[in-house]
Amino acid sequence: MTLAVAAMSHAPSFGNVDPGGSVFAEINSAIDEVRDFVEDFAPDVTIALGPDHFNGVMYEMMPPFCVGAQATGVGDWGTSAGPLPVDSDAARELHRLILEDGIDIARSERLQVDHGVLQPLEFVYGHGFTNPFVPIFVNSVGLPLTPMNRVRLFGEAVGRAAAKLDSKVLIFASGGLSHNPPIPVWDGAPEEVQERLIHFEMTAEQREAKESTMIANIRKFAEGKATAQPLNAEWDNKVLDAFRAGDLSVVDSWTNEWFHTEGGSGAHEVRTWIAAFSALATAGSYSFAVDRYWPVETWGAGFGVVAAKTDSPA
Repeated sequence: MTLAVAAMSHAPSFGNVDPGGSVFAEINSAIDEVRDFVEDFAPDVTIALGPDHFNGVMYEMMPPFCVGAQATGVGDWGTSAGPLPVDSDAARELHRLILEDGIDIARSERLQVDHGVLQPLEFVYGHGFTNPFVPIFVNSVGLPLTPMNRVRLFGEAVGRAAAKLDSKVLIFASGGLSHNPPIPVWDGAPEEVQERLIHFEMTAEQREAKESTMIANIRKFAEGKATAQPLNAEWDNKVLDAFRAGDLSVVDSWTNEWFHTEGGSGAHEVRTWIAAFSALATAGSYSFAVDRYWPVETWGAGFGVVAAKTDSPA
């Protein structure tokens, strides 16, 4: 069994707000490198770890982790809407194996996923891709959140389950790094907001209006006409250095409060990276093939694009 990871940020601003200079071209070049990496690796099984932004998974049922044995895209930010090419047999087997390893993980036969899962997959496989994959939701916005050591243990269980498939397995991780978008909090919110966070089916018109407003706000921020907690490049690199070092036990000391204070409200999406690299580490040492990072001030976000795989036996 050979294991590989492709991890990258996702961003509503991608393609909608010019980051300035050569940054957008550099990010796309790095994504091309990941695309080549994935093509060369030629995975038998693809697992996609991603968050949700109160689009598909809500307080109607908010598990910390959930495997999608069947899934549909909600179609936000230009990503695919409708049924997705899920590898249902692999999904159900992974669910069984992860449970047997002692991690409480849910299974959905109708998982709804948003750009938090789909954007990086579409970066690499193309819009409307047909490559079979297994989506796994990692809660990153629905408070309260699990402690980081549980994310590490979950990732290790994914890695051990992947080994039992006896296949070449690629794990996508999508999210982060530091950024501070407005994320609604259920506790203390007005009743109408709470109801929307429990269950809400957004129409195409409502989604278009919401996304147009968000793009306008991002552009104001880029022009210096709005304020928000800035990105934290020092924090981003501290987190990335842990993945580069390969010893994921360090994440056990990372608190949820530290993530929010230093990385911003959206930084908890790094949980997908923690899980992916924890999975990769179960197969032994690994090396980076792509390792790129940009502090994109005009987006108010750190943006990372990386790829790594297990080292060949000596």
